[in-house]
Order: sequence, then C-alpha cells, then structure tokens
Amino acid sequence: MDATLARFGTVPFSHGALLPLLKDYRRPNDKIAEWLRQGVLLPLKRGHYVLGDAGRAPSLPLVANHLYGPSCVSLEYALAWHGLIPERVHEITSVCTGRGRVIDNVLGRFSYTRLPADVYPCGITQASASAQETFLIASPAKALCDKVLLTPGLRASSRAAMQRFLFEDLRLDAAALASLDLDVIRTYAACGRKTAQLRVLLQCVEAAH
Repeated sequence: MDATLARFGTVPFSHGALLPLLKDYRRPNDKIAEWLRQGVLLPLKRGHYVLGDAGRAPSLPLVANHLYGPSCVSLEYALAWHGLIPERVHEITSVCTGRGRVIDNVLGRFSYTRLPADVYPCGITQASASAQETFLIASPAKALCDKVLLTPGLRASSRAAMQRFLFEDLRLDAAALASLDLDVIRTYAACGRKTAQLRVLLQCVEAAH
C-alpha cells in the first residue's frame, strides 16, 4: 500500500481528503482511478472511499455514519450489536433525520429510515470498534423504541400483543428488558406517535425492572 494512504487506517475518507496527498500529480484523479482499479481504494459512494487493505475490515457502523448523515445505527443492527436479538443482521440499519435511502456498496447494504427529529437525539450513544473507530449507535432502549415506532402496521396495543412482538417476532432476550433505560422509553411514549404501542412497551419494561 502507498505509505501516504496508510494514515487513513480503516476510517472512511472523501475525495477531498485525498487531493493534498496527490499534489505532485498533474492528474490526481487518474491516480485515484488507478488505485480503484487495483483495489487499493474501495468505493463506498461517489467521492467516498475506504482502504482496500488496511490490515483488517473497516467498522461497518462507522462506515454507516459516514455514508449519510446525520444518522446513527439503530433498529435490527443495533439490537443485534447489543445482544438483544439472536440473529446475525447483515444489513446495516440506521435512523436519520433526512429522507430515507438505501446505499449498496462493496461492503454491504446500508439502509436509512427517517425518524422524527424530536426523538432522533434521544438515546444516541457512542461506541468504539478501536481507538480510531468511534461511531454513533442507538442505546438498547432507543433501538427497541425505534423498531416499535418504525414497524409499519404494528398493532401491539395490549401487553400480550407487545410481548408476542418482542419475544416471538423479534425473539428478544427477555432478561434484557430489565436493563433498558426507562427514561428513553418514557420520552418516546410522550412523543405523540404510536402512543398506545410505546406506552405498552413502557409497561412491559417497567414490569421487568
């Protein structure tokens, strides 16, 4: 690998970040195209890259943060990350304040679902895959609230129906309910959207505490 690129490590970077490293080239874009053909750079989206051989794979949640923002990893991917659901999730799911979208690239599928701006900041935490890789991800409570809020057609407005959704549909770890942040769920329950479902979720979590 070109030594000038090694400084990026596994962190995504933009076309603009590359140009100062190529100031001695008359046609820097030709060099970038060469690196792309050689696999030295992997394209994430137009004008954004990650190194193709940085010693280990990049952090997918960090890539998700960089691809589209403001956003934070949430929903199924965050639930799996925190160990609340047993399935391995291949799609990196995020919530955002802008329009939803899906980005497919060499690393996988990254989906972004719009969340109302008033609840978007609630429960966002930082996590690290390494000292260099820090990213935004929903807390367990936020990820679950986002799932309830953003699941189309969810009619779980009784405790029994919500428990079926949590433990049969999501296969949620029942013991994990006791560790969820009640303040985050209370904020969601007061947001004025899917009020019945979120209040029942709050009841289920309060009963587990």
